[in-house]
Amino acid sequence: MDWQQAAALAIVALTAGAFLWPVVRPRKVTFQSKSGCGCTPTSAAKGSIVITGRKGERPTVHVKMP
Repeated sequence: MDWQQAAALAIVALTAGAFLWPVVRPRKVTFQSKSGCGCTPTSAAKGSIVITGRKGERPTVHVKMP
């Protein structure tokens, strides 16, 4: 095996490692959420933002809080 084959094999190995790294890397654990799955609890009510406007008019922003 000459140096060109070794260089090509190293490039292929680095590319495969770059693509596989997100799959095999350890997950970061955060305990900021109250639920075990990491999603927000359903009891936490959040507001919503609605942006409305017609063509040629200035858009208006409506904030709805529960």
